[in-house]
Parts: sequence; structure tokens; C-alpha cells
Amino acid sequence: MENNFDTIVAIITPLAQGAVGIIRISGDEAFDIARSIFTKEIKPKMINYGHIKDDNNNILDEVILLPFVSPHSYTGEDVIEIQTHGSPSILNSILELILSKGARLAQRGEFTKRAFLNHRIDLSQAEAVLDVIKSKSEKSAQNALSNLGGYLKIKINQLKQDLIETYSKVIASIDFPEDVAEVDKNSVVSICSDKIIQIDDILKNSKSHDFIRDGISACLIGKPNVGKSSLFNSLLNYSRAIVTDIAGTTRDTIKESINLNGYIINFIDTAGVRDKKDADIVEQIGIDNSLEAIKESEIVLFLYESSIDEIDADLIKLSQDKQVLYVKTKADLSAGNDENILEISSKTGFGIDKLKDEIISIIKNLIPQDTNYTTNKRQQTCLIRAKEALNNVIQTASLDDLADLYAIDLKQSILALDEITGEVLTDTILENIFDAFCIGK
Repeated sequence: MENNFDTIVAIITPLAQGAVGIIRISGDEAFDIARSIFTKEIKPKMINYGHIKDDNNNILDEVILLPFVSPHSYTGEDVIEIQTHGSPSILNSILELILSKGARLAQRGEFTKRAFLNHRIDLSQAEAVLDVIKSKSEKSAQNALSNLGGYLKIKINQLKQDLIETYSKVIASIDFPEDVAEVDKNSVVSICSDKIIQIDDILKNSKSHDFIRDGISACLIGKPNVGKSSLFNSLLNYSRAIVTDIAGTTRDTIKESINLNGYIINFIDTAGVRDKKDADIVEQIGIDNSLEAIKESEIVLFLYESSIDEIDADLIKLSQDKQVLYVKTKADLSAGNDENILEISSKTGFGIDKLKDEIISIIKNLIPQDTNYTTNKRQQTCLIRAKEALNNVIQTASLDDLADLYAIDLKQSILALDEITGEVLTDTILENIFDAFCIGK
């Protein structure tokens, strides 16, 4: 993997009006460039106050300059961070000046990529940086921070420790059969079985990890004009969907997310479902999208007006593997006395808090409360590959085959785990990971 350590620069705060904006320079020429545009001497390990001037000695802004000497910086290189007033015009002027001094505009995630390449963090921690930035709830932020602190790295290294030791002994017995005794195959099977259990323990919560990071989808389903869009707006606490008395007003799915008690819920308002023969071509497409929303959701809210019998049996069949809530709407028109019925009125707000409590109860069952870290899809794939390789080791060793055969799979399991923390990585994988970052991080 080829490292390019030229000097890079980027605005690392949102390019919008604000109190403060920050520009970061990283690389061997960071201090030289900063000295050429800063009006005072730059003192390391100190907060430096002064002004940024252009080549014509025009003052561009009054700034605070923070110098970080390699390797004690985010990237592991010499780093200069310039805090300016948060005017996009000022930030862009200073950025252009720095670029004219020989720095290059940083690519997406390049600062974090350099932190990884300079061994300041491992790959699981680098991915955690992105999760922290994109976190939508306190829970997702906490878990991402655990990964950033090295929690996942520690678990993966614990997984690898015995495997590396076993693999080393197996290879030694193959290369030096006269000096090193063959490793007991029962011991190999036992170690691999134990590691599979540990991997399964991580993977069993992978779906929960996805929920914490991306949120849980909940779709509102029912016949036309049953009150789906009204409830949708009530849950969001603002008018997002158009509401009329005309059946079929909602023609397409509308998605919005809310933070409910620390959990991200992606609510989906859908077109009313009825016999397609009674619907025009646009409404038919909307109905198909509604059916698709059921498949994509973890929670289904079935809305009805008078009785559950109104709900199409085919819809219920589609939701067999989902968490389902049956919600009777328009309680302001015909409120009942049955406490076992989940009854709401979007108009008056009656029952909305109870509905939210029911949704939270479902989510708590879907997401274990002791989850203190998360894995992403890439990491989960690596764990699955490691598990498959270990199963191959067990199968081969149990058949009493030669150690040369199961040593190959043993190595593959270690390599798969190495990919999680970044000990083994290709340029393509690295590019895919950091392309998801924003410029400036």
C-alpha cells in the first residue's frame, strides 16, 4: 500500500455562517506554510493569537492558531489548526491562500486515513470516527465512542491471540517435524470451537448494531383515509404529510426519522391499501410501495377505524415476521372503553403517548440494553468469513487429515480478523471506507 504524505488542507467545520470556523493543515510543510501567512511567531504547545495575511500584507482575519508537532497530533504528522470567524467567505479566502502556498486540498476522510496509516488508530477506530460523526442518537454515539476508544479492537485481538499461537505451532511442526511435535488435533478443534462461540456472540447482536446505528423502520399501514398521514404528522410533531378527507391523498411512501427516548425510528407513511381494481395507475404504484414498506420495516403499525377485520388478511400474512401493533384511529369520534385496545386520536393527541410507549417497548426487545459497541456490515462480513474458515479447520482436523490442510484455513481465519483492524488490507477496501467520510475529517 503506497502512502502519499504531501501536505493537505481542508475546512473541517460546516461551510456556513457561525461563530467559529476551523481550517486544518497536515503534513511536513504545515509549519512552513503557517509561518508564511501568520503575523506572529508560532510557538508549539501553546495557543497562538494573531492574524492571517495574504501576499500583499492584507489582513484576512484575526485568528487562533493551534500547532501540533508530529507525532502528537490527530494524523501523526505536523498539524496546524486555524480557528477563524465562521464566515464562509473568510474561510475560503484563507483556504485559497494556503493552497497557493503548496498544500493540496484533502480528499474525503484523508485526515483520518493518515491517522490510520501512521498507526495512530486502527481501522475499527477509523470507522468509529465516521460512526461518531453520523450518530443520530446518544446510544449510537456512545457505542461509536467505545469503538473509537478501542473496545472492538481489544475484542478482535483477544480472538486472534490463541489462533495466532496455534497457527505458529502448527507451522513449526510442519517446517521442523524432527524438532517440534505435531500439535494435538483435539486441541486445535477445541480452540477453534471456542473462537466460533465468541464470534457468534458478537454476530448475534449484529442486527441490533444496525438498528442502533441506522435506526429502526416502522411503517404505517391501513386502508385509504384511515388516518395514517395524520398519525405520521402527530408522531413527527409537525405537518410533513398532506392530510385531506379525500381517500388516496397519499400516493407514495414518505420517510422521516425521529429520536424517541434515545432511539432512532424511521417512520414510513404509506399509500392506503385497497383493491387495485378501484385505484388508478398512480395509486396502484403507491399500493405496491406500501407492500414493499412492510418488507423493509421491523415494526408495522396497522391502522383501522372500527374493527381489526378491516385489515386485509394478505397484509397480516406479509407481517408475520414483524413486530405488529394494531392501532384504532379517530378515537375523538368513537372512543371505546376497552383498555386492551390501542386507541388514538391524531386530532386531540389522545393515546399518542401510549403508542410511543408501546413502540419503545418493542425496540427494547429488539436491542439488547447491554450492547456497548457496534459492528458494521464490513466487519460483520469479516467475522462470518473467519467463522467459516474455523469451521473448515474443525472439519479437516476431525477427519485426521494432514496439518498442512487445516493450517491454510487457520491462516484464513486470522487474515479475516486482521481485516477488521486493518493489519491486512487492500487499497480498494481502504478507498471504499474513507470515501464515505466528509472532506475535512
